[in-house]
Amino acid sequence: MAFGRSERRRKPPAEPVTLKILVAGGFGVGKTTLVGAVSEIKPLRTEELLTEAGRPVDSLDGVETKTTTTVAMDFGRISLRDDLVLYLFGTPGQDRFWFLWDELARGALGAVVLADTRRLGNCFAAVDYFEQRGIPFTVAVNCFEGAQRYAPDTVRDALDLDPGVPVVLCDARERESAKQVLISVVQHALETGIAHPQPAAT
Repeated sequence: MAFGRSERRRKPPAEPVTLKILVAGGFGVGKTTLVGAVSEIKPLRTEELLTEAGRPVDSLDGVETKTTTTVAMDFGRISLRDDLVLYLFGTPGQDRFWFLWDELARGALGAVVLADTRRLGNCFAAVDYFEQRGIPFTVAVNCFEGAQRYAPDTVRDALDLDPGVPVVLCDARERESAKQVLISVVQHALETGIAHPQPAAT
């Protein structure tokens, strides 16, 4: 008919689902790098120069060339599909900023725990944090140049992780590698939610 009245009206596109993902781990493990590599917007960063005053509390063992540190959070965004957008929140790595974690973790679907096999003990605190709060997480081993490579199962045993926790190898500098880490987190979080649904509110 004239003016296309017989055509079905097209539905407006649905708003994409937005999910919150944390990127955590020890000091200097690559959290800011991962968020920056994968974000489709210019990431928000809250980095400050390391100073002599911070030496007694910020150990630079293994990251002697590091000159800046995140003091609040990193923020980025990535669209995995047209209908699925992830908001990324990178946490500060030093103990003195952990009071920010509870606020950042509020409403998070899941988390990435970045690990450096040269300083594996630095990610124990992040693993414990998410385990205690029941937040699904993936351990992503950032494969630094010159660092010895270990199989995911070896890392899993060293961190004493539950069998269901994904352990993947990545290069936090590479967008596609970082993207696969985030996909792993989303898949694991969804599978965990299906296997262990939350009780209905009464």
